[in-house]
Amino acid sequence: MKKIVARITIEVLGSPKDHVEKALNAAIEKIKEEKNIRVANVESYESKEMDNKLWSTFADIEFETEDLKRILNICFDYMPSTLEILEPAGVELDCNDLADTLNDFLTMLHKYNMVINKLQSENTYMMKELEKRK
Repeated sequence: MKKIVARITIEVLGSPKDHVEKALNAAIEKIKEEKNIRVANVESYESKEMDNKLWSTFADIEFETEDLKRILNICFDYMPSTLEILEPAGVELDCNDLADTLNDFLTMLHKYNMVINKLQSENTYMMKELEKRK
């Protein structure tokens, strides 16, 4: 596969301001250390206080890879708010590579679904226990 150039936007929301900025910088540094990824450009933006007393900041990170799976992993690991494929305009995919990538995607979805189901069950149980104690 040819080189893929992508841009993601990573956002951090929280408090205090210092923690939000450190969390964003840590994510940027971690992405720079990812295997088979070459970060070409990072543009960070100033933190701003929101109406709810939380702080928000974000960064646009442009990177290159030759592996579609790496882009998928970046999406799952860092949960960017946006992803833009800058290059190439068209992609020729091997069906086996596409199937592998989609299977990885499905595995992650199933994993997250299991976590959500567990949390829902625990929440239902705790709500019933709370009602008993009232």
